[in-house]
Amino acid sequence: MQLAASMARLGTESAFEVLARAVELQASGRDIINLGIGQPDFATPPHIVEAAIEALRAGHHGYTPANGILPLREAVSEDLLNRRGMVVHPDQVVIVPGGKVTMFMAIAMFGEPGAEIMYPDPGFPIYRSLIEWSGAKAKPIGLHESKGFAFSADEVLAGINDRTRLIIVNSPANPTGGIVPKCELDRLVQGLERFPDVAILSDEIYARLCYDGCQHASLSAYPEIADRLILLDGWSKTYAMTGWRLGYGVWPRHLAPLATRLAVNTHSCVNAATQWAGLAALKGSQSDVARMTQIFAARRKLIIEGLNRIPGFRCVTPGGAFYAFPNIEGTGRSARVLQDELLETCGVATVAGTSFGQFGEGYLRFSYAAASEAIETALARIAAYLAG
Repeated sequence: MQLAASMARLGTESAFEVLARAVELQASGRDIINLGIGQPDFATPPHIVEAAIEALRAGHHGYTPANGILPLREAVSEDLLNRRGMVVHPDQVVIVPGGKVTMFMAIAMFGEPGAEIMYPDPGFPIYRSLIEWSGAKAKPIGLHESKGFAFSADEVLAGINDRTRLIIVNSPANPTGGIVPKCELDRLVQGLERFPDVAILSDEIYARLCYDGCQHASLSAYPEIADRLILLDGWSKTYAMTGWRLGYGVWPRHLAPLATRLAVNTHSCVNAATQWAGLAALKGSQSDVARMTQIFAARRKLIIEGLNRIPGFRCVTPGGAFYAFPNIEGTGRSARVLQDELLETCGVATVAGTSFGQFGEGYLRFSYAAASEAIETALARIAAYLAG
């Protein structure tokens, strides 16, 4: 068979490869601590689960509108108004089966041969994968440890040219936990006035996971770019709903119909019961969100202090998400070598920084979406192994 050339350009997400190997080792009897996968270790709050069950009992078994049921889109609009002061018409909201779908839609709309799309590096690997699949040139925005893994607006603006179609921003970020400060967003938006045809995809899936009183700064707060800003968010991380596959995009009015058309052509609609569960998540008590965030904050302190005690490691304190991204250059090993050694020898699953781009060499990603006891045991194993 002769496959389309674009298939050869399609990458993957290495965290799932690490997970698969970890599962193999566990099946063979090994004790594996998984700090590789970016998934909350909490159960979905009960009132959300019950809403899905009730939806099924009430007969919500059929197709829904391609852009999502109206009550859910209205709830998203209300939530954005209450939390961010963002005025969004429900018709601008497109409900999708997971955040990656909004990512795919935006890149499909703007990516083609001859175009350039800028994306964070180290960053979520699917950005680059989809950009290259589209035929566009993937142009990395370097995120540097010295800046807390935030981008420099001046560097981003200097990289824009007449082929630039889309800029992807992710804050709080995967894999680093870095948060872009408002001053850099101010500078970026001001500079973008010179480039009125460049669109922005703002991936804010971790927006509610911020620590130490840090306030999430959103590009949605800038009305001057509202006509070219695509906002990506969802339920997976905030409400421990990764397996439910539920996200949303907020689109400029002229792009929302195109996103809906892409939905019709790909997944038709999001399953009905999950949408009613998402409605319950937004409308119900937020106490579970607050509790999870407090627990993540305590784990963050535990893992950062522990990593910084390991010879050869140094780790800046991330402002958000649930990832630590320590510099491991002092160990004398490459990221991939140390990733494999820690899994095969110590039984600790991590993800090499190079899985997230060229600027990830010299780093590992640790997820602290795991119990404190597991984190402590993993750190002890790593310290003992490297002490040798």
